[in-house]
Amino acid sequence: MAVRSPAAPPTPAPSIGEPKIHETAYVHSFSNIVGDVRIGADVLVSPGTSITADKGHPFIIGDGTNIQDGVVIHGLDRGRVVGDDNNSYSVWVGKNVSITHMALIHGPAYIGDNCFIGFRSTVFNARIGSGCIVMMHALIQDVEVPAGKYVPSGSVIVNQQQADNLPDVQESDMKFATHIVGINDALRSDYQQADKFTPVKSVREEISKGGDRMIQYNNRTSYSSTSSINEEVQDQIRNLLAQGYRIGMEHADARRFQTSSWQSCAPIESKREADVFRELESCLDEHQGEYVRLLGIDTKSRKRVLESIIQRPGDRPGDGRVTSSASSGFKSSYSSNSSYSSSGSSKLSPETVDQVRHILSQGYKVGTEHADKRRFQTSSWQSCSPIDSKQESTVIAALEECMDNHSGEYVRLIGIDTKSKRRTLEAIIQRPDGNNQSTTTSSSNGYRPAASKPQEQSYSNYSSSSSSLSSEVADQVRQLLAQGYTISTEYADERRFKTSSWQSGGVIQTKQQSQVMAELENRSAEQRNAYVRLIGIDPKAKRRVVEMIIQRPGK
Repeated sequence: MAVRSPAAPPTPAPSIGEPKIHETAYVHSFSNIVGDVRIGADVLVSPGTSITADKGHPFIIGDGTNIQDGVVIHGLDRGRVVGDDNNSYSVWVGKNVSITHMALIHGPAYIGDNCFIGFRSTVFNARIGSGCIVMMHALIQDVEVPAGKYVPSGSVIVNQQQADNLPDVQESDMKFATHIVGINDALRSDYQQADKFTPVKSVREEISKGGDRMIQYNNRTSYSSTSSINEEVQDQIRNLLAQGYRIGMEHADARRFQTSSWQSCAPIESKREADVFRELESCLDEHQGEYVRLLGIDTKSRKRVLESIIQRPGDRPGDGRVTSSASSGFKSSYSSNSSYSSSGSSKLSPETVDQVRHILSQGYKVGTEHADKRRFQTSSWQSCSPIDSKQESTVIAALEECMDNHSGEYVRLIGIDTKSKRRTLEAIIQRPDGNNQSTTTSSSNGYRPAASKPQEQSYSNYSSSSSSLSSEVADQVRQLLAQGYTISTEYADERRFKTSSWQSGGVIQTKQQSQVMAELENRSAEQRNAYVRLIGIDPKAKRRVVEMIIQRPGK
């Protein structure tokens, strides 16, 4: 009889180590940390995060870093990065880094000290130098980003040339990012207080009773569909509160709205989301049939960072929408594409409203000029009435008044830097044929153009009867090339356009105008159903000088 050999003992699972968490770090009970993860002093790990060193390890999370809700950090079993201590790691996150909501860091990955990683951005097989700012919905893969670089929202950085050509971080960007990092202690305090005084069970019981008209959905608290505040406004409020701003409200009847004589609603002292929503609804209910606008207030600098009309006469509950916003030093994706319409029949295109908003956000003044066809041919523009206000609604009203007073003429928008006494932008917003689409953008960010040329004038170096690009584009290209700037493109579908999540089309290497125009046409044809915009880049300062939309879907 055959003797059966004993079964071999099971192969022991490889050890993945245990987390090592500094005693001053705060790790929320709803987070998940597995394997050899070394968390430094004063680190914040928010609820819903997953830090899993089961394949690649170890991980380092440096002192003072905050890892916000929904962040995922993982690593491959192959591939390593060299940390600041010259040792090998799967993931290295430096000191005082802010990794914001829903970001994905997948090793091998290195993130240097004092970096900011924006919402839903992805870093994989990459090194990001210290002091970099990565905005929302960006992808960084297979590259090394030099220190101190700014990655715009929606960027796709997948080759080293793209990484090397990124612009430098500006002072305004640093203020934004360091402010976000500065909320670390506030978030930690809020979570600790919640752990101490608000047990999860009691919160769920309150939710099940319908308290405060709140509901639970995929671990995210939001106002119910019966609320008169729509989701876009709710997101704005959450964004403002997360950055430490105060919320205010103003209202105006139709007469006061025409003169921008807004009146304040009751002050909102609380910074709790539910309390703010409750006060907001109270103001909306009390002033039905009037205009109501939301304010974001920076209490330190005592200035407004946001103005958004969320109710108009005739709106039904739940119709509240953001239809006008003006910001000062406040960067956000939702304000860049909001449309303006005082009565549903505004004379200004959304592009013109965006230009006005951009001018005001940089502290510049807005002016207007007009010219009949004869004066237009000789660039002999005449000034409309000065616009002294920096309120967006007042400025837009003044623009429309100038257009009404000079119907049948050209009218152009002027951006003015009062300190350096120069123009930062010239854009034609009305033509005698009634076309109010803003297509002639003449400057941006310190770029001083030559005098505007008539639209009807043909361009000298590039001309084609079958060209899909206008003469304004050719003029813009000529001016950029003449000043030694390089040209690239970006594109976005309807969804990305609404969130300003543009994707890079890459730099056009040639400096020949005819070849640049041909390449622009090719790229526009390839993205026929998308928005395409022209980017002018100062290669020395590594910054953008012009952004100009040259194609829209279906046009």
